[in-house]
Amino acid sequence: MKPYAESSEVNKVPILAVLKEIFADRKRVLEIASGTGQHAVYFGRELPHLTWQPSELAQHLAGIQAWLDEAQLPNVLSPLAIDVNDTHWPVAAVDAIFNANTVHIISWPEVERLFAHIARVIEPGGCVCLYGPYNYNGNFTSESNARFDAWLKSRDPNSGVRDFEAVNRLAASHGLELLHDIEMPSNNRILVWLARKNKSLEA
Repeated sequence: MKPYAESSEVNKVPILAVLKEIFADRKRVLEIASGTGQHAVYFGRELPHLTWQPSELAQHLAGIQAWLDEAQLPNVLSPLAIDVNDTHWPVAAVDAIFNANTVHIISWPEVERLFAHIARVIEPGGCVCLYGPYNYNGNFTSESNARFDAWLKSRDPNSGVRDFEAVNRLAASHGLELLHDIEMPSNNRILVWLARKNKSLEA
């Protein structure tokens, strides 16, 4: 039985509208933390010019593969097992990265490791797109995000809605320059960074 997430079904259309523009000239996308696999199938079908590489923790790969087996999309690859805590990701260089709803789930040290991995696999001139909720100037953007943060912390005190400024500083320290901060439905954002072509400029 395929896994299913209602949130993936709800947010896929508005996310696609952004990715159609941001990924228009891209070739190979690594999706970090593909979850159920619903996004991989939907975006892969709607963006056939891309080679889409899903990834997840090892225990979730079978569920993603069930979606891929049903869809039979030639441009969506079998999912890779990756973890932010791994020392190495078995990923070839890519010119685009997409991730939805991860940085508020994992701890801040894991967010730091996530960006370190991103910096290693993204090609110079590649783009990185992260979808999810963010705080600005230390403030929640909505009451629903404040409630969501409280719920996250009740499950794991190390999780929580991240400050945009902290995430952007971290990205900059790995040679990523902010291109877009796009407002999305349900008090979410898509942050888009470009990997510097001159790696010597990295902080």
